[in-house]
Amino acid sequence: MLLRGKVAVVTGGGRGIGRAIARKFAAEGASVVITARTEQEIGEVAKEIRTDGGKASSVVADVSGEKDCEEIVSSARKAFGVIHILVNNAGALGPVKPVEKTRPAEWDEVIAVNLRGPFLLSRLVLSEMYERGSGAILNIVSIAAKAAFQLNAPYAASKAGLIGLTHTLAAEAARQGVRVNALSPGPVAETKMSRELRRGLAEYFNADREQLFKQMLQGILQGRPQTA
Repeated sequence: MLLRGKVAVVTGGGRGIGRAIARKFAAEGASVVITARTEQEIGEVAKEIRTDGGKASSVVADVSGEKDCEEIVSSARKAFGVIHILVNNAGALGPVKPVEKTRPAEWDEVIAVNLRGPFLLSRLVLSEMYERGSGAILNIVSIAAKAAFQLNAPYAASKAGLIGLTHTLAAEAARQGVRVNALSPGPVAETKMSRELRRGLAEYFNADREQLFKQMLQGILQGRPQTA
């Protein structure tokens, strides 16, 4: 078991990629703290992990809020004593519309969840990791940060910013024993975000959502979506 004795915090852990990460980490021996805004979802994931013989707790929180992030960290330490791993997975798709039609409030909301949240949580766990001389931070980014797609300015900008934050954190943390990496998934068909994107594109272009998704997949090397 690769993660026996480790404690991992997984944001956005109630469904999709976050749920898969939380369950996999638990299966590898980690004690997992699952956090998201929906109490029922994270409670169910924690219950699944415990039913399978793992250790898990859940914290209802919004990562865009400073106080909520402090609560996540304090709850994790209260439950398991330390934090070895932070997975910044929580994300918001935001509006599917061109830049000139995107409202500042829509922009701010996406940046707050996708970029501010990882910054807030990272700064709260780094001192402990530095003092211990070990730790890992994993930021979930997106191919949208590195390729030119229409109608996703806040999302693409937030994920590009998260790549930049990852680079800086990695440079600062490397010689203190802490690894910081980014994982950049393509489309994951079963996730709520992917469904929202297909619906938004179909409405904007007045087209069939599944046909649009098939066209999107043609631009991927594998020619197929990923799974959580």
